Amino acid sequence: MLSLRPLKQFSIPFTGLKIGKHQFDFEIDNSFFDAYDYSLVKKGELKVEVELDKQETMLILQFQINGTIVMDCDKCLAEFNAPISIHERQIVKFAEDDLESDDLEIIMLNKKESELDIADLIYEFITVGVPYIKICEQNGDGQKCDQEMIAKLESFAVGSHSEEEEKQDEDPRWSALKKLK
Repeated sequence: MLSLRPLKQFSIPFTGLKIGKHQFDFEIDNSFFDAYDYSLVKKGELKVEVELDKQETMLILQFQINGTIVMDCDKCLAEFNAPISIHERQIVKFAEDDLESDDLEIIMLNKKESELDIADLIYEFITVGVPYIKICEQNGDGQKCDQEMIAKLESFAVGSHSEEEEKQDEDPRWSALKKLK
């Protein structure tokens, strides 16, 4: 998923932490999304707050992700800033050997591990938070779709020509044949 692993700043070393809650803050910019090939999101500025609750046998992570991502409008193709606010929880349990968990909210981690890489989790939360239909006008910041582009796209749409345009483009020989009906 990652191209080169330039996201080492998104690792949380948890072995030296005392039992209890700890706060971690991260900044996300375009370089974060550049690290992922074929990313749905290419640009954005987000703040990630992670509350890590360290317990004897597990870690409970609370993610709060706020900011804006740059999206392409599905209607007029213009770029626009879409606000995003995500709150997610992730549980990390420790095991003797690498076990797979059936629960998507639980990550199994070997007891020998000393840090947790959360870059993929953050990327996944942001990607899942992207709206399925992205339209400027539904964004909420007052931006309107580019009417000039919509008019141009409609002019290229199949069946969008008016009857007058069809009559102008019509060959006069066909109109003579139509009169024979």
